[in-house]
Amino acid sequence: MKVKSVKASVYTWQGPTATPRANLSTNPMDALGGLSDTMGSFRFHQWLIVEVETTDGIVGLGNCALAPPLAKQIIDQYLAPLVIGRDPLDVEALFQTMYRSTMAWGRKGVGMAAISAIDIALWDINGKAMGVPVFKLLGGRTKKQIPVYASRLYSQPLDTLAAEAQGYLDEGFTMMKLRLGWGPQQGPAGMAKNVDLVRTVRETVGPDIDIMIECYMGWTLEYARRMIPRLLEFSPRWLEEPVLPDDIAGYAYLNQHSGVPISGGEHEFTLLGFKQLLDAGALSVIQYDTNRVGGITVAQKINALAEAYQVPVVPHAGQMHNYHLTMANLNCPISEYFPVSEVEVGNELFYYLFEGDPQPRNGFIDLDDTVPGLGVSLNKAHLHNFSVAV
Repeated sequence: MKVKSVKASVYTWQGPTATPRANLSTNPMDALGGLSDTMGSFRFHQWLIVEVETTDGIVGLGNCALAPPLAKQIIDQYLAPLVIGRDPLDVEALFQTMYRSTMAWGRKGVGMAAISAIDIALWDINGKAMGVPVFKLLGGRTKKQIPVYASRLYSQPLDTLAAEAQGYLDEGFTMMKLRLGWGPQQGPAGMAKNVDLVRTVRETVGPDIDIMIECYMGWTLEYARRMIPRLLEFSPRWLEEPVLPDDIAGYAYLNQHSGVPISGGEHEFTLLGFKQLLDAGALSVIQYDTNRVGGITVAQKINALAEAYQVPVVPHAGQMHNYHLTMANLNCPISEYFPVSEVEVGNELFYYLFEGDPQPRNGFIDLDDTVPGLGVSLNKAHLHNFSVAV
């Protein structure tokens, strides 16, 4: 069995979307000011799908969401020729070939995302070829079910925020994540509004539910040092991405001195990138995204490294490639889950493109032992909402 072809397609959402809301979440663009929708740069209106086909007719699906048109060019011009004609079982050799051949420009960002998409597709092929789910290839089932946290709760009026949190509680979730809407530009008044958001959720769900707090790279170190003491009374499980991802020293300071566990890593790449974070004591929770770090091949190495440091891994954004890794690793205790109630176009775009993701029941999801590969296919019910560039 050899790789016969590699097809990269860019799917662009053409369907309905929700009206953008101000202060949806803090983010790096807030620092520039004057923008009506600072989150616009971080919404995914496009997604890249890679279909790798073997000479035996097996098709593996991979994907990435970072700059899909650029990722497609990288795959078409640089990566596909390296993979075609090779044995898809040789995932380590193929990763090293793609990684090392693009070293001058592909170590971070969209170059690594393109490599990740192909790597995910190769693992999907291998599971299908062997007739087992991918998590069985990675070590097998380490938990009966995967606990998931509801990851939505964007900044919004307090009454609707409370209603949304109560809804997740009624559905059986025991963990949920909240996005804060204000950062350094809004000063003390914004701090008070952030506190109101967290207090509302805590008072709604009670003391026995885990609350995670997301800052999405929108704070500075100085602001975080002022803001975090105001959050301590609400006992957050973690504070996510408080500062820019390149500020490793800032992460390390907050993680070691703020009193709240600091999480991050969805904007980090490669095994060595995470070794730097771990060596610095910068994170209490690692949150890589498999379709960014180098695919399943690299994600599994990060899992082993993090376990040696006794730092848990909670992959970013749910999605089946992340669920398989969570199921197969004891050091991945929980997963993220994005409820979809209206189309805002972001990480939830994955659910409109693919079908096969398990739905949570009482705050847990399970993976089917009988479905080979990753267990996802293109969602034909929604493909009419996308334009496709092949």
